[in-house]
Amino acid sequence: MAKYLIAYGTTAFVFLVIDLIWLSKVAKQFYQDQLGDILLESPRVPAAIAFYVVYIAGIVFFAVAPALRSDSIVIALLHGALFGFFAYATYDLTNYATLKNWPLVVSVADIAWGTFLTGISAAAGFWVARLLTQTG
Repeated sequence: MAKYLIAYGTTAFVFLVIDLIWLSKVAKQFYQDQLGDILLESPRVPAAIAFYVVYIAGIVFFAVAPALRSDSIVIALLHGALFGFFAYATYDLTNYATLKNWPLVVSVADIAWGTFLTGISAAAGFWVARLLTQTG
């Protein structure tokens, strides 16, 4: 159980730090330029927290846990990237399909970002959990 708590904590830390940098520094202007008036002045914090708690649990369940069982960082990276791709694609392509002013470029960028971020976070969660709980 400790292994999975370490995996969750590490995955959460890596995901949150990198995503915060992305959203506040790197892509902030991009999203403002592309989405304009549909963006809130400030995010709805309870909804953001709920997303992170649930999504990181998904990363651990679908990517980190299988990687720990197979002792393979490649599985963590691959399953994480795929989980990110499918989750972000579901959100972004649904928005593109149903919202009048949702730009395709946002969907493409966001899907690429989710794929990268989730894969890296899963690999980090695996690596630290394995490192700290390895016996022998």
